[in-house]
Amino acid sequence: MHLGSDLNEHPLASIRRSPTIDRDLVALLAHYRKTPPKADRWRIVVAGDFIDFIGMAIQPREEELSLAPSDEEREHGLGNAADHARVKVKRVAARHADVFHALASFVSDGHALTFVHGNHDVELYWDEVKTEIKAQLWSAAKRTDVDAAAFDARIAFNEWFFYDENLAYIEHGHQYDEFCATETFMAPLSPRDPRRIRRGFCDVLLRFVVRQTRGLREHGHDKMGLVDYVHIGTRLGIRGGVRLLVRFIYAVHELFRVRAEYFLEPARALREEHERRLGLLAEATRIGLDRLRALAALQSPPVTASISGILASVLLDRLAVAMACSIALVVAALVAGVRHHNFWYAGVCIVVAWLLAHRYLSRRRKVDPDDVLVDRAAHLARLFPAAFVVMGHTHAPLRVPVSEATTYINVGSWAEEEVEGERVSMRVKAARTHLVIDRGEAGPTAQFLAWSPDEGPRSFVGPEPTRKPEYLKS
Repeated sequence: MHLGSDLNEHPLASIRRSPTIDRDLVALLAHYRKTPPKADRWRIVVAGDFIDFIGMAIQPREEELSLAPSDEEREHGLGNAADHARVKVKRVAARHADVFHALASFVSDGHALTFVHGNHDVELYWDEVKTEIKAQLWSAAKRTDVDAAAFDARIAFNEWFFYDENLAYIEHGHQYDEFCATETFMAPLSPRDPRRIRRGFCDVLLRFVVRQTRGLREHGHDKMGLVDYVHIGTRLGIRGGVRLLVRFIYAVHELFRVRAEYFLEPARALREEHERRLGLLAEATRIGLDRLRALAALQSPPVTASISGILASVLLDRLAVAMACSIALVVAALVAGVRHHNFWYAGVCIVVAWLLAHRYLSRRRKVDPDDVLVDRAAHLARLFPAAFVVMGHTHAPLRVPVSEATTYINVGSWAEEEVEGERVSMRVKAARTHLVIDRGEAGPTAQFLAWSPDEGPRSFVGPEPTRKPEYLKS
């Protein structure tokens, strides 16, 4: 849902959330409230990114906080400490009051609500944040005939996945994306300051670059290349281009600070805490620690864990190759002379090497994890038997079988952006897709649906994956 994604108090803010998306979301929730479930009740599972904590840029107000903001937080907005995140929840609940009221009415009617953590709402790790969300929902319920304890019990937070054996396995999917993964995802704290969440690549780019640059969008900025940034810098003018370059350098410096945290002594303690919490989850779910570790082994290491990963993520590896080849061409010209046939021979070799290196580095930088999620779902289905493996993260709805018994479904998103400039108006459309799963007497079934303001839920036919999983190849 990415609620709060346009809560941006930066003066250059140019992105806003489409107002129609909340109206459609409220209508969808009202539809299922009125539709009798086949079992005792409905359960809504939000597959991550309910609140867009890292997409906000809210200026700190000291009286609201118990932890004083850092210099960086004063410049870029509230951070990810527990009390900072609580303030963000309050702002989101006020901004999206209709959505909170619709969710609260759904729970008040006896239905259940589960939030799975995503990369944009890692702050759900904090107990204070969970409590605040429940409090805001209870306040939005506006009902006197509902028991508060029962209401609270019907709202759950799953920090990794939701699993109903043989029926459905649901997680956000960002842990299979090296740009968004967290190493100690069960204890995602910063070794430098455990009062805050450890930053990831997307968090840094959004705070330091995207949210402060007119025309850059939250969704899709990670797919931009050097030419795209040069084009934006040119469009911003000399002063704007220089500022963009400075912000970019500032972001790269922050990424290397994040990498340095892996080698601090508290990082080892966080890995131990991560293992301890894995053990607690294994005990609580009776899934088994070995199976949870096998699931974790499918995840991708964060790009911030290595120098090469950071350089590739911000395109500096390709820039370095371009500079090295340019210098080599100049040296060849000085040594052989531009009219000497040896220069042209050397020049062709240098340019070919440049193109091959660029192609190799481009293929290594996998910014679109759709195929990765499909492949991981095939492996995951063997660990967690389920008729449906469900993820989100990529915002691209997709349905594809990954085994004889399991179908992978990406539920898309309910995050729609509008960008308006002087000459262009552009909208990043949300799919408005959702999945209705029924255990069924004859076996599990699922309807993959898209919401239409005129028709209500209607069947959604998504695209085929660009690369087939191993099951379909064989």
